[in-house]
Parts: sequence; C-alpha cells; structure tokens
Amino acid sequence: MAFNQHQSGARLSPILLAAIEQVASSLARSGRRHIAETVADLSRIFTKDRASLKGGYLDHPSHAAAYLAYFLPVNLSKIQILLDEMPQGWSEQEADRPIRILDVGSGPGVGALAVCDWFHQHCPERSKDLTVVAVDGSAEALQQASHLWEVYGRESGDNVGRLITQEVDLERSSNEAWLSQGEPHSPYDLIIAANCLNELYLKSADPVQARAGLVTQLLASLAPTGTLMIVEPALRDTSRALHQVRDRLIQEKRCTIYSPCLHEHSCPALVNPFDWCHEERGWDPPSGIQQIDDEVGFIKDALKFSYLLLRKDGRTIVERRADVYRVVSELRDMKGEKRAWLCNEQGRQEVGRQDRLASSLNDAFDQWHRGAIVQIERVVRKERKGKVSALGRIEQDGAVQIIRLA
Repeated sequence: MAFNQHQSGARLSPILLAAIEQVASSLARSGRRHIAETVADLSRIFTKDRASLKGGYLDHPSHAAAYLAYFLPVNLSKIQILLDEMPQGWSEQEADRPIRILDVGSGPGVGALAVCDWFHQHCPERSKDLTVVAVDGSAEALQQASHLWEVYGRESGDNVGRLITQEVDLERSSNEAWLSQGEPHSPYDLIIAANCLNELYLKSADPVQARAGLVTQLLASLAPTGTLMIVEPALRDTSRALHQVRDRLIQEKRCTIYSPCLHEHSCPALVNPFDWCHEERGWDPPSGIQQIDDEVGFIKDALKFSYLLLRKDGRTIVERRADVYRVVSELRDMKGEKRAWLCNEQGRQEVGRQDRLASSLNDAFDQWHRGAIVQIERVVRKERKGKVSALGRIEQDGAVQIIRLA
C-alpha cells in the first residue's frame, strides 16, 4: 500500500476571509469587544447549554455578526478538509457540465462558500460551472449567504457560478416536496449537511429514524458517483446521535461509507455509553480568529468534528483489510510504552508498543494520531491464566506503516 501524505489542514483564501469580514462588519452594531462577548455566549449555547439552542439564532444581527466573524471560518475549514479527503477527480466533470451542489441547512451558505472557495483555489477554471442550491429555514441566513456569495464573486474577479437559495422549514416540510423543487438541478454531485442534523427533530418520538429518513431522501437526489457529506459537532451526544444514524442507514443498506469508517458493521463506539468517535485536525487559524480567542480565552488550534462521507457506488478511502485500522484516539504516553485505540471490522481495540521494543520496522507507530489510517503486520495478545489480553501489542519485529495521515 502506498503512503498518502494528506494535507495538514485547509487554508481559506484571503478573498473569502475579506468577504466574511466585510459582511460581518455590516451586521455588527457594536465594537469588536461586543462581537467577542457574543462569540463566547454562542459557544456556551452550542456546547454546554444546548437545551437553549433555538432555530433562527442567525436572525439577530449581533449573533449573525459573531457567527460570521468566528464560527463561519471554522466550519468552512472543516468542510474544505473533507473536500480534500473526497475521491480524486470528483470535481472533474465533463467540460461545461454544471457541477451541482446541495447545501442543506446552509445557514449563511456554509457549504456553498466552502465549495466556491475550494474551486477558486484548486480548479478556478471550473468555478463558472458551479450551481449551488442553499436550503435553510431562515430567510435572514439565506440573505447573508447571497451577500457573501456576491462579495466573494466581486472580490475574486471570477465567475463563481450560481447560488440559488430556497427557504424551507426542514422539520415541517415534506422532504419529497422541497427536494422536488430542486429537481432541475439534481442529481447532485455533492450534498452537504453541516451542523444541521443535530438541530432537527429534537421533539420527534424517534429523532434517529427521522434524521435517517431525511438522509435517505438526500441520497435519492445524489448522483450515482456523488458524495453526501455530513458534519456534526464533536460533542459526545451529537456524535453518538450521528453514529446511530449511520447504523440505521447501514442496516437498511441505503449507502456505503467512504470515510471515516473502515467497515460496514455496527459502530463499536456505541457499545460503551461514554464513548464517541470524532476527528481532530491540525489548523492554522486566521488572525481574526486568534484575536477573538485572545479576548475570550479560547484556544482554536485544531478543528474538532464528527463526520460521514457517504456514497452509493461502494468506493472507500482505502482498501479494507483486517490489518488496516483507523486511529480513533490520541497516542497516549504510558509508563514505558505508548498506546492508542484503533477501529476496523474487528471493532475498537487498544494497541500499544513498549518503548524498549521500538525499531526501524515499527517507528511509524510514533507518528500515529487521531484519524490516521495505519497497517500493522501483526498484533500480539498475550494469554494469562487462560484469558487472552484485550490489549494488543506491537513487537520489535512487527512492521507498521502509515497508509494515510489525517
């Protein structure tokens, strides 16, 4: 297997950052300090006080300004990291054929702007072929999306294609009805649902089934070689809810998982109620984010999120094998050894290597980090008193490779 050095993190273009600052400034009615205070308040609502999270929070100008100034660049970067992770050539459609994107629960155009800027940086000649449909329940948020799209197009000097906004209450509207309105633009090459599933169907008798039903309808609008990208907060409850939706979709054979999972079995993180699976990707935050962090005491030097990239053609990020694993924890320093949790078709398992057994064959072990995909020639489990240890170990002569860095 060839080693794939993945990009260390997305970098939003200066054009996009300038467009965000311009639109955020037009919404702000107070100074920079007030924006920082509102960021702290929104962060509390998004994490510790989610019971008070209500739809339409972007309708308030001060909340919108704070979201655009801080949370929007963060969420855009998460999506661009996953755009880099998608199968190579996904954006290389036939010349002059529209590249069709659906941004579900778009807010101020999170998915739309991430894709637009990604194309501007990676294949600007195709930017004119973008047709992006942004769907959200907030007219204010969609207006912000249109404003950002317009400013970005003007500042970049590019023909960035079309942004079509569609105001839809995703909970109260029939999925078939609002999706049928977009039929002239479907099937979609990419569908993005960023940070929206966790806010839907909270009062439903079965939120997991309701969310799985929405995803199933989205999959029906996906092109045969398209990708459905779901991004959720890296919190325990929201991540576990996403794992449950994943399992429901897999059980019903609605799709296959391109990444992060390396199997189609039930999610092993759901076995223990205190476990959950999430990503942590290195990031060099823009100066505006750093300034707000300094004011409110945050540290945003990494992007944390849970995600799924779903497909209907069976493609996977790497070849699935029993000796290939995804690292689902940090590499932990213990006394005289290091350990990490791994996941593949055999479930979650802890694997370690004693420091005294480090060798040229297994030195790649020291580069392991959350999200990396690795290959281990042999995992040894010792037997003691008739019981096989749950802890697997890498021996001195056991070869270790990194297949793909996150």
